[in-house]
Amino acid sequence: MGVSGPIRVVVAKPGLDGHDRGAKVIARALRDAGMEVIYTGLHQTPEQIVDTAIQEDADAIGLSILSGAHNTLFVKVLELLKDREAEDIKVFGGGIIPDADIAPLKEKGVAEIFTPGATTTSIVDWVNANVRVAA
Repeated sequence: MGVSGPIRVVVAKPGLDGHDRGAKVIARALRDAGMEVIYTGLHQTPEQIVDTAIQEDADAIGLSILSGAHNTLFVKVLELLKDREAEDIKVFGGGIIPDADIAPLKEKGVAEIFTPGATTTSIVDWVNANVRVAA
């Protein structure tokens, strides 16, 4: 693809969840690892998140969901990326996501899910190893 420069990641908090400490910790860890991070703030709609990712020429979107709406919100972001012909933007995320929901989300196109206890190092390492990697 010939893409150069730092990996660009949009970190977003979709839906009504008002807890963003984890998202901020991940955003800082990615930034400290040399990535460009765009943090969208709380209460973002999937449309706002996808618009930001496209406008910012992001390589990935990291979603943080603690509200239980992960099955709806992850899928909506993936659908919007497809509708906007931006499926090259990888979607990963974390939060309170039951083990039983992880495989179905991955089947729908979520690249990776990080659950509570995942280290910032493991997330940074995953992004470095999996974003901008030729298919």
